[in-house]
Amino acid sequence: MTTPTVTGGEPARDLTQVLLKALAILGLMVTSLWVMRPFAGALVWATMITVATWPLMLRLQRALRGKRWAAVLVMTLALLAIFVLPVLVAVGTVVGNVDRMSAWVQSTIAAGVPGPPAWIGKLPLVGAKIATAWTDLATTPPAELQSRVAPYTAGIVRGIAATIGTVGATLLQLLLIVILSAILFTTGDTAAQGVIRLARRLGGDHGENAVRLAGQAVRAVALGVVITALVQTVLAGIGLAVSGVPFAGALTAIAFVLCIAQLGPILVLAPAVVWLYYAGHTGWGTVLLVWTLIVGTIDNVLRPVLIKRGADLPLLLVFAGVIGGLIGFGMVGLFVGPVMLAVTYTLTVAWVREGEPAESKST
Repeated sequence: MTTPTVTGGEPARDLTQVLLKALAILGLMVTSLWVMRPFAGALVWATMITVATWPLMLRLQRALRGKRWAAVLVMTLALLAIFVLPVLVAVGTVVGNVDRMSAWVQSTIAAGVPGPPAWIGKLPLVGAKIATAWTDLATTPPAELQSRVAPYTAGIVRGIAATIGTVGATLLQLLLIVILSAILFTTGDTAAQGVIRLARRLGGDHGENAVRLAGQAVRAVALGVVITALVQTVLAGIGLAVSGVPFAGALTAIAFVLCIAQLGPILVLAPAVVWLYYAGHTGWGTVLLVWTLIVGTIDNVLRPVLIKRGADLPLLLVFAGVIGGLIGFGMVGLFVGPVMLAVTYTLTVAWVREGEPAESKST
């Protein structure tokens, strides 16, 4: 009695063994990904931060006489100062001035709402409706206005509580990113060599080049994002301070967090413009309005140019990667988009050149 065979003369039980091994490996991979799922976002961000700042960490290590632990400590403290400290300052400022803001709201209601400025009614499409609603509030007696506002108090309190909870979860996520970044700084050499060996095993020299290009693209994007955020924050802080807006320092810290999150400083500057008009500082309100339009849109030009300088890629490719990645994947898409397009572009160019004659490659 003979053993059943498959193509090539191998026993059928060998095919079953291979299939079971493949299923076991697939099961281990799926289980591992499921276990790592809660840390996936923080791990991606920690990896991006580590890759982007790795040359800086190596320079610090050389300056500290080759002490890796000291360089990692400095980098970790810097990350805490950049990502965690502004959030703590912003939350502390809001919590510390709750009573003052409440008193300001009460005094505003007691004094009555002033009438709308003349330019409100001249706004296209919505000007007349805003002016009518504003005039209605201005002519309402303070007691009636307070009774109108009272039903919304509970909703405002719930909204503030939900916002504080969201900020707390974000703060924990940022702390996790900093911790994972410190671990990657410590073991980055081993991890990088492992990734390069895997890429070389899968794609040879092209695979290794793709990994190195991805690292270069990540550093270029990080450079563009951070420098753009710093420029926008400094310009926003100057505008707030010069125009005389209260709490300019705290608002600048909030603007920096929003710029890093790619939400832009307009969420801080626009309410400041409204406050200036409301307080009767029409001239400074107009100046800050123009300044807000400039500061709020400068990132669309500055960020792609900086990324282009850091990575030798076509500007159109960088621009499409940044905008498309941001729309498709959220904030992390700022890194994923340019990296994927850069790797795809480089591999495609290398594949096309392989099929060209030697004379064409040299020209």
